[in-house]
Amino acid sequence: MITREPQIFDEPTNVFQTAGRRLILACQGTGRALMMLLGAAVQTPFMFSRKNRQDVSQQLYQVGIKSLGVVSVVALFTGMILALQVGLELRRYGQETNIGMLVCISMLREMGPFMTGLVIAASVGSAIAAQMGTMTVGEEIAALDVMSINPLRYLMMPRLVALAIMMPLLTVYTNLLGILGGAMVGASQLGISWEAYFDNAFRYAENKDLYVGLFKAFLFGLIIVTVACYQGFTASEGAVGVGRATRRTVIVSFLLILIVGYFVTRLFYQ
Repeated sequence: MITREPQIFDEPTNVFQTAGRRLILACQGTGRALMMLLGAAVQTPFMFSRKNRQDVSQQLYQVGIKSLGVVSVVALFTGMILALQVGLELRRYGQETNIGMLVCISMLREMGPFMTGLVIAASVGSAIAAQMGTMTVGEEIAALDVMSINPLRYLMMPRLVALAIMMPLLTVYTNLLGILGGAMVGASQLGISWEAYFDNAFRYAENKDLYVGLFKAFLFGLIIVTVACYQGFTASEGAVGVGRATRRTVIVSFLLILIVGYFVTRLFYQ
């Protein structure tokens, strides 16, 4: 059961009780969110069924195609900013030809999946939380439970599949545009030819850099859909609760993307 009766606690009388209660609730929420993720992952074999195929296709379109505009702008200017800032410093030492390597590796390892994750969390994640929260406060989720219809299969699973597939693909797109943006700045402002830029960029980049970035993007997709669906399914207090769930989704997703991204980098590049 996703929907539950709210827990009633006595009011805390001191700061230690308040901190302890928040810690317990945080642990309970984390456990419930992980169980929801596992429950939705178990339902993924049904993604090709007649009842779920259309929902999965619609979510793939929402996450991938409709996000291309903002992802394109963010990716292009991320690469341009990296190239400009790094190039201006390297010019002082006569090493501006190395900006291709720095921009390419930075985009593949960190900035590509990171910027894509932030954009998708702010746009798609908040939309998922708002939609699920509206259904929850309208007791539509409870109605699905009463009719023995699994909300994880019909609501969370299509979004999980869409984000797990589209996040790595959007990250590849972000990487390409970011590297292209760096080349534009190198050619127009730093006097570096396109041939020299791309030769330097792809000479030192390794396949490991790409694979680690795509792995991060996959994890970020799981984080976004899990946080958004959990916050939506646990929303309460009407429209105010939906707004609160949407806000928490963006904040928690941003924090987890930063933390998980750091530890993945630490794991693969020690």
